[in-house]
Amino acid sequence: MSFINQSPEQAAEFVPGVRAPAENAAPAMWFLFRGDELVIANANQSPLLVSLDHGEIANMAPLRQHYLGRLQTDSGTVHCFCGELDAGRVLPEGYGGIGLRQYLASAGATMAQLAIRARQVVYWDRDHQYCGRCGTPTELLPDERVRSCPQCGLSNYPRLSPAIIIAVTRRFAAETRILLARNHRFPAGRYSVIAGFVEPGETLEECAHREVLEEVGIQIRNIRYFGSQPWPFPHSLMIGFTAEYAGGEFVLEEGEIADAQWFAAGELPLVPPKISIARQLIDAFVTQNGHGSSIREW
Repeated sequence: MSFINQSPEQAAEFVPGVRAPAENAAPAMWFLFRGDELVIANANQSPLLVSLDHGEIANMAPLRQHYLGRLQTDSGTVHCFCGELDAGRVLPEGYGGIGLRQYLASAGATMAQLAIRARQVVYWDRDHQYCGRCGTPTELLPDERVRSCPQCGLSNYPRLSPAIIIAVTRRFAAETRILLARNHRFPAGRYSVIAGFVEPGETLEECAHREVLEEVGIQIRNIRYFGSQPWPFPHSLMIGFTAEYAGGEFVLEEGEIADAQWFAAGELPLVPPKISIARQLIDAFVTQNGHGSSIREW
């Protein structure tokens, strides 16, 4: 068993791929999932992904596995794979499982992005073993990330669900404040920006207007693109925006939103961890308006 240094400074570039290299004897980085848990080595207090040769992987008996691509590091090339273990699989001594959210909260940027990619590939493969049109078992094509039906020809590529996430600000007499809301699923005291999935036939801008209006009852204007982030819960692509308050009073969507408030940069509640684009939106607001304010995260 050997370990790979996960320092984001070590990883210069990730090159995606589908076909695994012909030589499989050298150790490689594996992202193995057992149910909803990412398999890790227990040799350190902080989560570390273990580098295993293919013999060790075979002993774990993955149900399915995929090549992700190669990671170019300061010390050379590391080939990256992902796979799925049976949910009841007993792990060998020295290994354990960790929830992906927990792992992402402490991982470096490079490892977090690879773990997100791995989870989305593993779950796509698991959920498309049979054709959704005719029920025939699907087949993997060798040079493309797709499961194809040999009977009717339906192709299933890794599915992404676009969702908007938006930081709305409002100018008050002395300061600019940000809209943060608390979903019923959040523990008490925890807030985030508004987010929601894009509906069929809807533009991203239309979705932003609709979601803010549905969840908190106000209108917005001056929508501006901020950035994007893949988010594997379950298979989202988060598209971030900023906007300004345009009118209305809070009318909360009772089934989803427990509370919503306008917060000053120096008086924020508990907010999401740094890995999320929600936090990036909040950090950008604090940078522009906070004058050294500190942030408490989940």
